Amino acid sequence: MEFDTLTVTVDGGVATIRLDNDPVNAIDQRMRHELAEAVDVFREDRVRVGIVAGGDEVFSVGADVALFEEAQEWTTAEFRENSRILGGAFDAIETIETPVIAAIDGTCVGGGLELALACDVRIAAPDATLGFPEHNIGLIPGLGGCSRFVHLVGPGTAKDLIFSGELIDGDRAREVGLVERVADDPDSAADAYAEDLCDRPPQAIGLAKRVVNTARDADTRTAGTVESLAQSTLLETDDHREGIAAFREDRDPEFTGE
Repeated sequence: MEFDTLTVTVDGGVATIRLDNDPVNAIDQRMRHELAEAVDVFREDRVRVGIVAGGDEVFSVGADVALFEEAQEWTTAEFRENSRILGGAFDAIETIETPVIAAIDGTCVGGGLELALACDVRIAAPDATLGFPEHNIGLIPGLGGCSRFVHLVGPGTAKDLIFSGELIDGDRAREVGLVERVADDPDSAADAYAEDLCDRPPQAIGLAKRVVNTARDADTRTAGTVESLAQSTLLETDDHREGIAAFREDRDPEFTGE
């Protein structure tokens, strides 16, 4: 897959979408459309894990300010149509069964952080910079920066960081629950995490992602029903039978996804 603002690779079951839009990985119109197309790689049968990464100094600064200048000429319908392009890419990352890891180094703010929020697990460098400075141009985080953020850090912290526009480092982000892991080299840590997940049963991982997302968004009874149905499905898989056999035979299981 060839893109102007992204580099997409697949290696050993791991698909990596790397933001590559110099100098600051701004999410301009071209990247919006390319992200919407590129996320389809995470749906491919050969892919068991996805990674979204940026550069060494900048993950992404989010939307190009020039885009907002252009948007002043749009109608409300045109703005919503353009928002749906990027929002659809974020929703796809969040909802597909393939687990997706964000490797965050350097600056990750605004729409860049909203992209990371759509991923399942975030790994940040201790000196990464994360936050939502949208109030500087009279806006709010509008593509998950409010709605997804609150589920991770709680309403008080979400409002505090959005109100203030405070930028926090990776260590602080881990403390408040914005990222799950901190590593000096997020790319290497994400690669190692992905390699480990590739050895795990893909249907179980995928359904776990769906059940947890459902539990976040639904009442306990509904989430419990989905959880039970997912488990009943997994009980009939070859991977479950392989896991039992490997346990009895004291060996490592070889999961196929069947």
